[in-house]
Amino acid sequence: MEAARAIWTDERMDDLNHKVDKLDAEMRSEFRAVRSEMKSEFQAVHSRLDEMQRTMVTMTVSLAGTMVVGFASILATQL
Repeated sequence: MEAARAIWTDERMDDLNHKVDKLDAEMRSEFRAVRSEMKSEFQAVHSRLDEMQRTMVTMTVSLAGTMVVGFASILATQL
């Protein structure tokens, strides 16, 4: 039985070749789907980071403005 399985006929080679081609197509399809999913997820994260950056800039400018007004009012009361 082992000797019979060790002989690779053209039909068996063709079968194996078709199986490998099928697996290759499935793998490419899966990778394409994963890439698409990752791209959309990264875009969502990027957009969220942009929102956070805008919020941080707004808060920094507001805090700096508040500090300037506070120091100006302290200076005004001392003069």
